[in-house]
Amino acid sequence: MAGIALQALTKVFPGGVRAVDRLDLEIADGEFFALLGPSGCGKTTLLRTIAGLEEPTSGEVTIGERRVTRMPPGKRDVAMVFQDYALFPHMNVVDNIAYPLRIKGMSRSDRERRADDVGDHLGLEGLMERRPAALSGGQQQRVALARAVACRPQVFLFDEPLSNLDARLRLEARTFLKRLQRELGVTTVFVTHDQSEALALADRIAVMEAGRIRQLGTPREVFGRPANTFVANFIGSTPMNLLPATVRDGRVEVAGQRVAAPADALARLADGDEVVYGVRPEYMSLTRSAVDGALSGTVSIVENLGSSALVSVECNGHIVGATVPEGSEPDPGTTVWLAATDGRVLLYHANGELA
Repeated sequence: MAGIALQALTKVFPGGVRAVDRLDLEIADGEFFALLGPSGCGKTTLLRTIAGLEEPTSGEVTIGERRVTRMPPGKRDVAMVFQDYALFPHMNVVDNIAYPLRIKGMSRSDRERRADDVGDHLGLEGLMERRPAALSGGQQQRVALARAVACRPQVFLFDEPLSNLDARLRLEARTFLKRLQRELGVTTVFVTHDQSEALALADRIAVMEAGRIRQLGTPREVFGRPANTFVANFIGSTPMNLLPATVRDGRVEVAGQRVAAPADALARLADGDEVVYGVRPEYMSLTRSAVDGALSGTVSIVENLGSSALVSVECNGHIVGATVPEGSEPDPGTTVWLAATDGRVLLYHANGELA
């Protein structure tokens, strides 16, 4: 197996579009690494550049001990699974799985034997003679994975392979993919715009914007301590509360109300500094009685999330969200107080960086 190193990697398309901007990154051998970001942030271009499907404008790509920057895709010892799976419609499952082995010159009997072994491992027994049109979306995804596994590559590259599946299949495929990667121990780079996939699957996550990495860390680090307001806005099943605030006498004034804030961050700020007060709705407790250091307001909207509800509270012109357990939702129009959990408040400078 092999790790991946990118050095000052840049990809500029005709017209001056800088999809990847002098990016440095090291991915460890055997790591499950996610590239996360909105559409157009450069994550797929970066993946295709690692694969050799895009040639970088400048910079270097190293896989294991080999510098592969100018090496053709077939020589890089990587396997890529595309968003649409890219199965050959005229071939059955066996031939789809075995096709890369055929290109490598493996004998028919050997490649069919390996295809059968991998297919059995991935739950495709009984389907090997079918063509892709006769398979479900989940089965097609497993065929694409089997084709990649059969190559026994040093690196797996996944370009949003779960995006075409329905919600239930996505969850099943996510669990399956995590288990498979753990069993094989192959270095894996997984591109997604779905933060729940990245948080569930990855050992580490790089959150990208405009061709650059805005934060690199474990799922716990990225979720619990976003390095800037871009990451804070992007990560999380419900948007983080990000409210304009001002430092006043060792506390923070939000929506005209004084609330508690982390002492370590306040120590780095001066009285009168304009900041952004950040706390996730999951870490806001809601009560119907006054609490010192809490924000008071009026419930405007209650959204059912299944086992919980997202309550939107209007506080002097600002909307603040809090999640509450199922059955404890207040009615719209109710006056409530929102108190942040100790240690969960973050303060950001006006430029969006963590204070």
